[in-house]
Amino acid sequence: MKFFTKAASRALAASKIQPALELINPYLYAVEERIKEQARAFDPAIEGYVAYACGSSGKRLRPALVLLAGGATGDISPGHVDLAVAIELVHLASLVHDDIMDGAELRRDQPTASAKWGNSLAVLLGDALFAHALKLTTSFSNQEICRRVAHAARDVCSGEIIQTQRRHDVNLSIPEYLRIIELKTAALFAASGELGALLSGAAPEVITALKSYGARLGTAYQVYDDCLDLAGSTENAGKDLGTDLRKGKLTLPILYLLEDTGSNRHRQLNEILLRGDEKELIQVEQEVVAKGCLKRAVETTKQLVLEAQQELQRLPVNKYTLALHEVGGFLADTVDKFAVAA
Repeated sequence: MKFFTKAASRALAASKIQPALELINPYLYAVEERIKEQARAFDPAIEGYVAYACGSSGKRLRPALVLLAGGATGDISPGHVDLAVAIELVHLASLVHDDIMDGAELRRDQPTASAKWGNSLAVLLGDALFAHALKLTTSFSNQEICRRVAHAARDVCSGEIIQTQRRHDVNLSIPEYLRIIELKTAALFAASGELGALLSGAAPEVITALKSYGARLGTAYQVYDDCLDLAGSTENAGKDLGTDLRKGKLTLPILYLLEDTGSNRHRQLNEILLRGDEKELIQVEQEVVAKGCLKRAVETTKQLVLEAQQELQRLPVNKYTLALHEVGGFLADTVDKFAVAA
């Protein structure tokens, strides 16, 4: 059932997202170097831990969104690079904490901080990254930048708390699920678009449009990630997959399955989720595909991307706006591979 292939991923990256990223490549390089430099701001005794957490380059979608939003609404400035670094550090901090809660062993093809040094140290490492990210935002003369990044960081943590609170809860509604991922994932995407435009001095309606674009794109990305957890390959993803259902996280494909079942099967699924028997969970995953629930979640992702792209109509047409459109197109095409295979 592992449909997402490495070859498909590489082909899509080359055809869709690469031209968009090439527009901002020098700035992305500067962001990457700045992120790696952050370890030196810490005490030498913990510098190595911070360097390890920051040193593995991920997709850097949030920094890319900051830079593209800046370019779409004006000139990309050093301030955009600083903002991109701060937002990515908030994201990295949240990943360190996520891996602890999920018991994940692998992230970006290397051991997680918790697998390498234990949960106690990893908790503090995540805290340090959060604190350092917020410290970086205090350098902006516009205090609204600091406030909004802090607000987004709070939302990320709030979403994780609510999701943890609602584990194994088969009464979780789809609107409640969407609210959780709007907090834990979409908040940073929204802040990236909004603040990238704010730094460029964009008009309020343009700032709002890019905030909405980021929020919808971030929500779509999380639904895609939920599909990946069910139907992707660990080799391609570079991280542990199949953990959501086993940790009691009810993601959109599972919620669609629960929505489409009668009361007896609903009760059975509740018992299966609580028992956590591996064979039974595999059967549930197969049922998600067989009943079209995975495909339905894929279509939801594509609809969210379309809504995000529609927000861009309120922006001036330029190469950066078109690149933002293509970022959404890349995500829609990538997740569509699940629908074809399912």
